Amino acid sequence: MSGAAQILALARARGIRIATAESCTGGLIAGALTEVAGSSDVFDRGFVTYSNAAKTEMLGVQSQTLTDFGAVSEEVAREMAQGALLRARVGLAVSVTGIAGPGGSEVKPEGRVCFGLAHTGQEVITETVEFGAIGRAQVRQATVAHALVLLDRALRQD
Repeated sequence: MSGAAQILALARARGIRIATAESCTGGLIAGALTEVAGSSDVFDRGFVTYSNAAKTEMLGVQSQTLTDFGAVSEEVAREMAQGALLRARVGLAVSVTGIAGPGGSEVKPEGRVCFGLAHTGQEVITETVEFGAIGRAQVRQATVAHALVLLDRALRQD
């Protein structure tokens, strides 16, 4: 069973619906989940919020958070995950925002991705992963894989 199929089976067994909030992956996490036949009973929706305006309008990310921390930050990932959880009215939401490349800076290098995981009734979990300058497609695929791990882990907790 693929990672996505396993996540969907776990969510189905627990009666939890899932949403995604994606920036640098442009919907690839939602795509991985919906690649599995029958995913519609578990996967609710994916928000693709590539621009700051989309993050604010669709997910309720505060403009001040974007100004203070930048789009690629755990603070923004937290608000993205919370926004997806609340606006989709699901039990679990994962968010990603990062720099797939090419480009980046010394402060925010290529390959940095911030993740958020919001689970009803729990504190939002955030983390940053430095995938490095491994190439745009590879950063995006590594981000999808890590987001699926986070969803899997969340669904296995009591």
